[in-house]
Amino acid sequence: MDSSLSPPAGSAAPEAAHDSTRVAGAQPASAPSLLDRYFGITALGSTVRTEVIAGITTFLAAMYIIVVNPAILSKTGMAFPAALTATVLISFFGSCAMGLYARNPVLVAPGMGLNALFAFTMVHGVGMPWQTALGCVFWSGILFAVLAALNVRRFVVEAIPANLRYAISCGIGLFITVIGLVNARLVVSDPVTVVSLAHLSPPTVTFLVGLALTTVLVARRVNGALMIGIVATTLLAIPIGRLWGDGSAYFPKEIATATLVNFQGFFAAPDFSGIGQLDLLGALKVGYLPFIFVMLFTAFFDTLSTFMSIAEAGNMKDRDGNPRSMRQAMIVDSFSVLISGPLGTSPANAYIESAAGIAQGGRTGLTALVCALLFLPFLFLSPMLSLVPAIATAPALILVGVFMMESVARIEWHRMDEAIPSFIALVMIPISYSITDGIAYSFLAFVVLKLFTGRAKEIKPAMWVVAALAVLLLTQM
Repeated sequence: MDSSLSPPAGSAAPEAAHDSTRVAGAQPASAPSLLDRYFGITALGSTVRTEVIAGITTFLAAMYIIVVNPAILSKTGMAFPAALTATVLISFFGSCAMGLYARNPVLVAPGMGLNALFAFTMVHGVGMPWQTALGCVFWSGILFAVLAALNVRRFVVEAIPANLRYAISCGIGLFITVIGLVNARLVVSDPVTVVSLAHLSPPTVTFLVGLALTTVLVARRVNGALMIGIVATTLLAIPIGRLWGDGSAYFPKEIATATLVNFQGFFAAPDFSGIGQLDLLGALKVGYLPFIFVMLFTAFFDTLSTFMSIAEAGNMKDRDGNPRSMRQAMIVDSFSVLISGPLGTSPANAYIESAAGIAQGGRTGLTALVCALLFLPFLFLSPMLSLVPAIATAPALILVGVFMMESVARIEWHRMDEAIPSFIALVMIPISYSITDGIAYSFLAFVVLKLFTGRAKEIKPAMWVVAALAVLLLTQM
């Protein structure tokens, strides 16, 4: 039997239990028992009801991506409705695959940080057409699939020092926070000080109120806190846009004229215009190859770190103490990255917000399946969601940055040969407004420091390859 079709670890017990039940009662399997047998729900200490609640909880924790990802991608010239359709589709297909194949309670959706790399570094920073950037996403997915199929995660993990991985994660978090502050127009350019705080105005005050509300909700651990904050800030922004003429939020004509009974202005058919727009050959230009690698690196390590974190949080480990069904999960993530480009979005990956559902007791793929189904209705809501202004999504971006800073405490700051490259990653990613440049400089600093402090043996062969790619990238800028 194909191992991919076998129950997850520890699910043999419910199989036997259901067999004995069938013999004793001579009753055909009911729908819940079929779910139990497939996902191993009872064996993992859960119930169908618990799994459904966990799926809803994870969705509420991460549904902000439905608005935030299209808002970021639309800055590249992509149509907001097309980006929203792609976001929903990849979240649905990726999460379904995670639930049905890997049978893990993990949401898959476009990655925060990867969408910033796509929009602000590759398209705006380098001037790459967004179609070519989608081609880079596809090729990074091909490489990811090869790595996942060959099960070489240990080789890759050991090549990149843990301190650098932690620092890069934190640096991306700071970068996302900076994007939020800029989108909120609280941080503006200044000819003397480079950047400065903007003067208070109705839009910035609206943002600050929304940020305060969202922060309180997050601190109180309210399910769906980020999405509630986005909705509340949007509602606050509507009178700002109309009364002060700021334009940060307003109702388009067709919606403004709709009656309370006629809501058709809020709904539209999905926009599939972004599907198949990737430029595969253009993405293979020599100068673009480092971006493919950076996408591969970021997606690969995001997946590893996410699964390691949730495995600890939910005690979801196999007999060897590794995250459960890790190989299958990596294959699903590589599949999700692979189809992200053709669907028209930046790479998808496993979401750490899945920990919210796990905290509610989710332990099986049914959690991910429920979460996937909850995305589908939003295919038809692009006109309503396009009303959300930048100042409403900015609080979510800032708080995502907060969440990503947790790893900073794991960096070995007392080891200068590790601390300095880590610090460079932390600082250069947000200041250069480029994830790729920050990573490149930190890798080069690591190699140089190890080489000239007599610790060259600590540089893994794969790290030399990474450093060479970093040089290639920086010389192309």
